[in-house]
Amino acid sequence: MPDLSARFAALPFKMRLIGLAATGVFAALGQAPLNLFPATILGLMLVLHIYRAASTPRQAAWYLWAFGFGYFAFALRWIIEPFLVDIARHGWMAPFALFLMAAGAGLFWAVAGWLAARLAPRNRLMLVIAIASAEIARALVLTGFPWALLGHSLVDTPAAQLAAWGGAHLLTLIIVLAAWCLTNLLARPVFAVLFALIVGGATFAVIPAPAAAPSDDAPLIRMVQPNAPQHQKWDPAYRDVFFNRLVDYSRADAVPDLIVWPETAVASLLNYVEPDTSLLVEATRGAPLVFGIQRQDDAARFYNSFVVMGPTGEIDAVYDKSHLVPFGEYIPGRRLVARLGLTGLADRVGGFTPGQNSEAILIPGIGNAIALICYEGIFAEEIARDGARPRLIVLITNDAWFGKAAGPYQHLAQARLRAIEQGLPMVRVANTGVTAMIDGQGRVRASIPLGQEGAIDAPLPPALPATVYVAYGDMTVFIVLLLLTLGVYLKARRDTD
Repeated sequence: MPDLSARFAALPFKMRLIGLAATGVFAALGQAPLNLFPATILGLMLVLHIYRAASTPRQAAWYLWAFGFGYFAFALRWIIEPFLVDIARHGWMAPFALFLMAAGAGLFWAVAGWLAARLAPRNRLMLVIAIASAEIARALVLTGFPWALLGHSLVDTPAAQLAAWGGAHLLTLIIVLAAWCLTNLLARPVFAVLFALIVGGATFAVIPAPAAAPSDDAPLIRMVQPNAPQHQKWDPAYRDVFFNRLVDYSRADAVPDLIVWPETAVASLLNYVEPDTSLLVEATRGAPLVFGIQRQDDAARFYNSFVVMGPTGEIDAVYDKSHLVPFGEYIPGRRLVARLGLTGLADRVGGFTPGQNSEAILIPGIGNAIALICYEGIFAEEIARDGARPRLIVLITNDAWFGKAAGPYQHLAQARLRAIEQGLPMVRVANTGVTAMIDGQGRVRASIPLGQEGAIDAPLPPALPATVYVAYGDMTVFIVLLLLTLGVYLKARRDTD
């Protein structure tokens, strides 16, 4: 593509932006459920190539914003689904939500383009560093939204195992460096081939070993998926239907070592359930039960909770969701927004209060567990818990909000990364799917498909030794990006002197 930049620069400005947005859509094909990671690399390669056509930092920002807008508009297309649950009340917000989400996320890449052009004009490696850094910022700023990270396109490849060293951001850095490598293939084939060999060797070195058979004494976990559509989940006419599904599937066959129900599985408040858990004990027949439910404290604050019930019906532990969904589970600046007549999707209870739990919880007969509720599973840096290393991760979720297309599969892909990063098996139980037993290398050992009711028993895979990511988190990627930035910047300054 020797003259592509020049041809691109000759196009009308609006046509350039439309072309870049279309390239962003193509790059988003790497996200689940399509998992076409070469499309992500090729899309980035094209952007890196034509980046040099930008005559000013401002123009570079527009180029990257347009690319990001197309990428996020397609990757996050599921964002309209929650607004369609109650179309009469929230449906009008759906197109605005998608546009604003795509435009807002694209701003992070726009800043990346502007900074790269300012620090080292026309230097593609600086843009690579800036994009990787922008993805980190997107995961942290304004409570963060690390969904559809570029690195997520590698979840279904052997390279995903590198997340045990540097998390999802290391995968993002690999993706953008691979695109940079291909961009420079014609100009500097020796360096490009050398880089490909290094990345290929590193990837080969972390290919997962063949799955080991579970030990004879591995706990047997029963995961129950009631498949309650969101528009019926809280309808009084259907509550008994879905609860009876949970009970019937829980007490079928032999008694397992643990039964897990999804987020808000019980359509009531824990305050009303805790005094009499006899129906739950009857369903579990002496097995511990993990289930999701809402609760209210003495100050009339509501919580989205993860509850551990012991074999005889006592409530052994309660974990309250700490990272809530903005505009879904709480309204930022609630009083001001209320004056405008806007409400959140969870305003059925007036919004939730974040929990303050920071320790692993003990599940009888299983061990210490990291408890996660839905949205919390996308924040790698928040997974760790105080105390000794846990035995497993338990994530309960209500993916009915995400529809039946891309959302649930993208959420599952992120759960697989959390397991790899921590080296821990994950019990992931969803209301409508995908429910899955995931081992410490991110492999799905057993699952219930999306949109089906049922239960599945699976032995709990072993916990692996603590990973590098457990010890250092994202620090390794921060250091690499800092060193790369310093090196490229100093070289650019030396070349201009």
